Amino acid sequence: VPKLTLACWNIRTMLDSAGSGCPDQRSALIAHELARLNIDIAAFSEVCLHEEGSLREHGAGYTLFWSGKPRTEKHLSGVGFMIKNSILPKLKNLPTGHSDRIISLRLPLHDNQHVVLFSIYAPTLQADPAKKDKFYTDLRRLTQKVPADDKIIILGDFNARVGKNFEAWKGILGKHGVGNCNDNGQLLLEFCAEQQLTVTNIIFQQKDSLKTTWMHPRSKHWYLIDYVLVRRKDVRDVLHTGDHKRSYQGRPDAFWDNLHWLYEIHGGSWEAEEVELTCS
Repeated sequence: VPKLTLACWNIRTMLDSAGSGCPDQRSALIAHELARLNIDIAAFSEVCLHEEGSLREHGAGYTLFWSGKPRTEKHLSGVGFMIKNSILPKLKNLPTGHSDRIISLRLPLHDNQHVVLFSIYAPTLQADPAKKDKFYTDLRRLTQKVPADDKIIILGDFNARVGKNFEAWKGILGKHGVGNCNDNGQLLLEFCAEQQLTVTNIIFQQKDSLKTTWMHPRSKHWYLIDYVLVRRKDVRDVLHTGDHKRSYQGRPDAFWDNLHWLYEIHGGSWEAEEVELTCS
């Protein structure tokens, strides 16, 4: 059965150089990388483009949609989706930008079902608590608006470590977590508990080196801060692709440094199919 393959990627910036407002060259390189990995839809963090817009990459066969800060502010944060052009005719609506930290996309599934994707970029651990509160308030409001029958997938850089306390967070965390929980992780776990969401990354057993997604620039330690969340009742729809496909070109500051966690949502003409998770 054909599958829809999703990825989340903190691309650091879509700008080609400091002071440049043109995303053409970098977006083309990223689109070709997605094509090489056969990604259908990628959720991007830290796009760093202003306002909302779209850019079609005809050569690689993708279109970038983004939501960022106003032009009066610095090129910071920003979120987006890069979608295969072959998928676009299936969409009833194009992605909707809600802020520089949240953008959403609703995809049609089989039998009038839908899945709502959110690409997010959460405030860092050092950010003002008010910014963190606003982010989760906005995300909570948007997820609560999703019809109960729709599937939800939230992908992105949460800047959070959720740890591995499976017993305390049953139904939210799997048995294969890594590291300790920090303050941002506590916020994320509380949000998941409220919204009945599961952190899917750590329901799959694999080496810690394959779970982590970000290297601390000073300590050089690796951490898991990027996550894919789904409704608890839909967790069996999610499969890890089997291969940990990192787009890593040899140095941690490469603009494409980490392509995180690929998941497949089953469906032919996007027909949903329940599958057993294998976590052996």
